[in-house]
Amino acid sequence: MGVCGYLFLPWKCLVVVSLRLLFLVPTGVPVRSGDATFPKAMDNVTVRQGESATLRCTIDNRVTRVAWLNRSTILYAGNDKWCLDPRVVLLSNTQTQYSIEIQNVDVYDEGPYTCSVQTDNHPKTSRVHLIVQVSPKIVEISSDISINEGNNISLTCIATGRPEPTVTWRHISPKAVGFVSEDEYLEIQGITREQSGDYECSASNDVAAPVVRRVKVTVNYPPYISEAKGTGVPVGQKGTLQCEASAVPSAEFQWYKDDKRLVEGKKGVKVENRPFLSKLTFFNVSEHDYGNYTCVASNKLGHTNASITLFELNEPTSSTLLQEVKTTALPPWKGPGAVSEVNNGTSRRAGCIWLLPLLVFLLLKF
Repeated sequence: MGVCGYLFLPWKCLVVVSLRLLFLVPTGVPVRSGDATFPKAMDNVTVRQGESATLRCTIDNRVTRVAWLNRSTILYAGNDKWCLDPRVVLLSNTQTQYSIEIQNVDVYDEGPYTCSVQTDNHPKTSRVHLIVQVSPKIVEISSDISINEGNNISLTCIATGRPEPTVTWRHISPKAVGFVSEDEYLEIQGITREQSGDYECSASNDVAAPVVRRVKVTVNYPPYISEAKGTGVPVGQKGTLQCEASAVPSAEFQWYKDDKRLVEGKKGVKVENRPFLSKLTFFNVSEHDYGNYTCVASNKLGHTNASITLFELNEPTSSTLLQEVKTTALPPWKGPGAVSEVNNGTSRRAGCIWLLPLLVFLLLKF
């Protein structure tokens, strides 16, 4: 209804009559090209919701009466306020300018405003349009969803704002891979486990920073064993078999030897289960422990298994260790300038040879 419209609507006819009496003429004459340069209202005014809007009208000293109207409702006539809305205030009323301010603007304030003047018994008007922009706001978005792999999903993100915001979807888990939809609706056919994670809805209209919300998509799938390796352990030593499985929901693990299930608490054996990993530990391996073991991973969507072998590993004998030591032994380090004992005799002889020329010289001289 606009500024003060709700205050004067019941007396609309009275307001129009009052306006005509104010200017003592039957109707106003719109400004045309070639007319006087007043009243000259500013161009369209654009403000954000919650801000203040200033409406200015340029006049001169020939003007005898001035008024600001919102549609057919008088806001101000000269210095007199006709509107009870406390948000509307008079900023200036001089020989050159007549301006008002609308504080804390809301969307219902949007619309045309008219500056009307009286001069030489000829009323004239000038109009300005107030445009109210509204920051984007996400008013509806899908909840977090859990779905089985291969099914279809539809995500919704509804946003409001003025101008109407642009809505985009982006997959950000494990990392942003670009936009997946530039629409309020995101459809995924035959979803895969790689498409699980967080999806980000962004609404923007350049009025304020984009508004962002997230939806978590969990994709359920049956377990598959990613790693299961056999190991060799000597008798009497500690040995561990390990089984890794990926699944959503997390897999539950069971261990079997032949057809017998191994349970926690068996003497000398420990079963340790984690969400994606299971360990079977033997603290003192015996001949009876060697053989094939089966790891079974299961969740509500299915199960899978893998065979793992615990085999005997012979400890190295003393002769083997001695041979390895002889093979890898290095000669003692002598340090810089040291002479090997193997060449000591040769080195001594070489040290005496340089004395012979000196002895010959001394004999000849005497």
